[in-house]
Amino acid sequence: MPKIFEYCGIIFYFYANEHLPIHVHAEYAGCETIFEIIYYEGKVVEIKKRKSKGRHHLPKNILKEAEAFVSAYSNEITDKWNDFFVLKKKVSSETLKKIK
Repeated sequence: MPKIFEYCGIIFYFYANEHLPIHVHAEYAGCETIFEIIYYEGKVVEIKKRKSKGRHHLPKNILKEAEAFVSAYSNEITDKWNDFFVLKKKVSSETLKKIK
């Protein structure tokens, strides 16, 4: 389960046996929301959020921060997805204090 980012106490990670569409799990205080990054013709056109089975959604204020983060870092998340799942490379975790 590679952790790829930490931002404002929110942990963003993949499970080792993931599936398409490209998505990232965001966890905070035992709650989790999954963000799917939808591409069309090479561009992000939508970021969908969904609940993880058996877990509560992130609290509203944290969900807002997580959504902003995934929107700002969708390309980096996708790069890490491709490195890990397609190229079978180890991915590093980054801790960020603010959104670019």
